[in-house]
Amino acid sequence: MTDRIEADYLLESPVPAEKAAAILAGEQSSGTFMAVPGETEELKARSAARVERVEDMGPVAGPALPGAGQPDAPHRRARLTLSWPLGNTGTSLPNILATVAGNLFELNCVAGLRLTDLRFPEALVAASPRPAFGVEGTRRLSGVQGRPLIGTIIKPSIGLTARETAAMVAMLCKAGIDFIKDDELQADGAVCPFEDRARAVMAEINAHAERTGKKVMYAFNLTGEVDEMRARHDLVLSLGGTCVMASANSVGLTGLLALRRHAQLPIHLHRNGWGYLSRHPSLGFDFAAWSKLWRLAGADHLHVNGLRNKFCESDESALASARSLMQPLSAPHPARAMPVFSSGQSALQAFGTWAALKTPDLIFAAGGGIMAHPDGPAAGVRSLQDAWAAAMAGLTLEQAAKDSPALAAAVRTYG
Repeated sequence: MTDRIEADYLLESPVPAEKAAAILAGEQSSGTFMAVPGETEELKARSAARVERVEDMGPVAGPALPGAGQPDAPHRRARLTLSWPLGNTGTSLPNILATVAGNLFELNCVAGLRLTDLRFPEALVAASPRPAFGVEGTRRLSGVQGRPLIGTIIKPSIGLTARETAAMVAMLCKAGIDFIKDDELQADGAVCPFEDRARAVMAEINAHAERTGKKVMYAFNLTGEVDEMRARHDLVLSLGGTCVMASANSVGLTGLLALRRHAQLPIHLHRNGWGYLSRHPSLGFDFAAWSKLWRLAGADHLHVNGLRNKFCESDESALASARSLMQPLSAPHPARAMPVFSSGQSALQAFGTWAALKTPDLIFAAGGGIMAHPDGPAAGVRSLQDAWAAAMAGLTLEQAAKDSPALAAAVRTYG
């Protein structure tokens, strides 16, 4: 474990890679566009960023991003590793973000730049909140062991009243669902106020738990200002709820840190807006780098998209994201977060997901894959349960569908 913060980048530039790396390191630590009197050798030894690695990857056609200097010059791609002493930022995650993903994206020697990974000193990992529940705590609260949590998202995403939402929850509980979440668009609107929804939904979940002994985990979207999120968390906790949800890019690292330090429940973190941080291959973040900051801040669950999803992300990217959440941040503090597969999922993707990951430690959430099942949501839940049981037993989709009418209907509908 390094005693410095290290960041890996994919750089495209018309400037020789070693020079561009030095410019980035200076801009993000003690330097600026020209030498200043106060930047002594002693100061640089204490606080300057270091270029740890430069690996040339060959030429590229031209600048990937507008505004780069020397647009007509030859451009090359390189992998870089920069590092900073922890003393520059202390253990402040917002300031670490400003250091590793700040003005360097805007430098005119940068024709493309993507942050691909981060590594942290043990002192930073130990000082951060990290997931308070993660995989083990989520399993304990949900009562689900040895298989994925089968989940869904309330649909329509927005427009249902609190009473209508609760009626849908009652039906899903009866169907055998493990996990339900608000859509990220549903927070505290006039049609479905947060308090009304929480009380109505938890009445159904608690009644089902009293009848059956199974308490369904519901992730209430409490995204808002810090005081609002704390108050909404406390309401959910008082009602017997077992999960809350926040939108990462809406509340920011500071918002999540404040919530995690207050919360006594798992935090389900939604990454809506991820596309503007990642969609261009020469700009933004790889999920492995971005998610490590949110794991340090205390996220217990993180969305990773899914196979054959409805968005633009490839299967390889979704699987790499899931695997990254399973990697420890440090040996003493693994800080594993539970990957959440969603976005156009149905029973059909269970087989490929299991084949690629060979772990049941995930939440598999299907909205239309449950709610739009031709035989109703209960059959949708059953199709996912049967698919995952069959996949983990080594059966093919075709074999499993012969013994499961719900799965066979899902194949006809979603195939």
